[in-house]
Formats: sequence, C-alpha cells, structure tokens
Amino acid sequence: MNDSGWRGSPDVWLGAAYESLLEAGVDAVKIQPLAKKLNLSRTSFYWFFKDREELLDALVIRWREKNTGNLIKQAEAYAETVAEAMLNVFDCWLDSSLFDSQFEFAVRSWAIQSPEILAEVQRADQQRLEALTRMFLRFGQNEARADVRARTIYLVQIGYISMQTKEDTTVRMKRIPEYVEIFTGQAPEQRELDRFFARHGYSDSKKGA
Repeated sequence: MNDSGWRGSPDVWLGAAYESLLEAGVDAVKIQPLAKKLNLSRTSFYWFFKDREELLDALVIRWREKNTGNLIKQAEAYAETVAEAMLNVFDCWLDSSLFDSQFEFAVRSWAIQSPEILAEVQRADQQRLEALTRMFLRFGQNEARADVRARTIYLVQIGYISMQTKEDTTVRMKRIPEYVEIFTGQAPEQRELDRFFARHGYSDSKKGA
C-alpha cells in the first residue's frame, strides 16, 4: 500500500465534498460525515486541507474553473457566423463535462446563506455576461444590442437551472434552431446544426416529420 492509501487524496476528499454539496447542500459538507462516507479517518483529512473552510474554497475554485471558465472559452471559440458562435455556447448546456448545471444550482443555493458565495456568484455572472457580450460585438452588433442579447441568453439558461427544468433531449434539440434565431437574429445553417447535433450524438433524421 502506498503512503497515501489510508488517507485518500485531495481529489478524493474534494469529490466527496462535491457529492455532498449536490445531495444535501453546504451544511452537509463537514469533515466527520465525509470521513465516514469515504471510510477514512477524520485526521487523514488534515493531510490535505487545513480546515473545512479550505475544502469549501477548493469547491468554489472547482466550480469557477469549470462553469465560468468553460462558458467563457465556448463564447470565445472560433465561429464563422454568430449562429455558429451561439451553438458553441449551447454546448455548455448539453455537455455536463463543460458546464455542470447541478453544481451551478448547488452553489447558487449556497449563495442564499453566504454573502461571500453570493459575491462569487455575482462576479461569475458578470464575467459570463461580458464574454457573451463580446461574442456579439465580434460579429458587428452594437453595444446596446450585444448587452441585451447576452442577458437574454444567460438569464434564460439560469432560469432553466433555477427551475430545475427537465427537458427531453429530442424536444430540446428541436427547439435549438429557434433559440439560436431568437437569441442572435440569424437562423443557423443546416450544416452548422448538423455539426452541433453530431457533437452531442443526436440524429436529426426525423426533421420535418
């Protein structure tokens, strides 16, 4: 057995903290219950984290890097048209490896009881909105329109998350072209949709049926 086998690892503790946050909220992220969940000693936690606050900070960093980082990256990704750029952003809403909606909901719920986390969420909202606004400016839209379109896109998606909306994949995919046109003012080309659908393993063979 290697030296760290009985202690776990930073990722193991962080993974358990993430699961507890999603399952039961931040109040469930406590050292003793996590140790029990992992079948590790409480003292082994302190090999990796100074205290519970440092573990919570690590959770926030993971959320920030994944959700905010990837949304900004997708908004900045190469696209020939604004419709294609919008589809790049939509990747976030359909691929949990890019944007974790459950994590987003959990952090926003946490923010209700923590001014510090609320400030983190507000900073993230601002950074994401600015990235979406820059995306529209890149395609020649004026600042006022770019700002409103960015807010429309973002607030709709946060609404989906806050309402914990469950939507059949086929239904959602069929709505995508309309969303793109409403959000950007430009209908996506079929080839752009085909690439998008292929990325998400969806067949559009029934279109027009």
